[in-house]
Amino acid sequence: MSMATMKPMYTLSSCSLKQIIKIPFLSPAVCSYKLNSNASLHMFSQDRGLVAPSVAFNPPGSFDISMEDDEEIDNSKKAPPSMPPKEGRYEVTIDNNDIRSLDLTPFQSAVGITSPSSVEPKEFLERTIGFTINYTKEDQYDPRELSEYPDIRLWFVRLDATYPWLPVLLDWRAGELARYAAMLVPHQMSMRMGVVFNPEALELFVMKKVFVAYSWLKQHDIPKPRLKAKDMARMLGFGIGDELFDLIDKHPVDL
Repeated sequence: MSMATMKPMYTLSSCSLKQIIKIPFLSPAVCSYKLNSNASLHMFSQDRGLVAPSVAFNPPGSFDISMEDDEEIDNSKKAPPSMPPKEGRYEVTIDNNDIRSLDLTPFQSAVGITSPSSVEPKEFLERTIGFTINYTKEDQYDPRELSEYPDIRLWFVRLDATYPWLPVLLDWRAGELARYAAMLVPHQMSMRMGVVFNPEALELFVMKKVFVAYSWLKQHDIPKPRLKAKDMARMLGFGIGDELFDLIDKHPVDL
């Protein structure tokens, strides 16, 4: 059985072939993999090596993708500062009560979406959506980040299950897509790099959202749905080939 070839978006001459994650139609945007000794990230067999994509973002939400091992990284090179929230975007504010009761009303009220099937994406694509999480910790000295709290993550799991196309509407440039992914994708925190995602989980998340977003945008007659889906994947460090979209178009599924 033949499969579509993958072409990395940048030259990977400095990478070992064993360090490149290979999934049909999807390729890492840059050489962002390094050996990792943490058992929870050992997602590959011995012959393929143990790797983890070093996709990280700082607290304000901007992120970068490391291309070097820890020992060789120039600490003077910082991630670029995040862009401010897009002016006029929809702002969703949630607090402890909303989170613990799994109440999606704050989202529905802020954006005006009451039924997932009745959304017209054009206005949301222009204005985008962002989140403000007013979470009061029980222990003020708790060092965990918001994406490490199970109750917060569960709220976002329910939100994503209800509105699976939501990532394509987020304020990407202000870091909302990276923060959203951190709520749904297994990861570990690094003092220097921020969030380090589980590689296979991140790949599956990206692929699922590309499937959903592309079909949803096309269903609503949004211009250039392939480009929008590709841009979303690119924001998380992956390139998507046209072969994938050709197959989706060949075997469409009614959402």
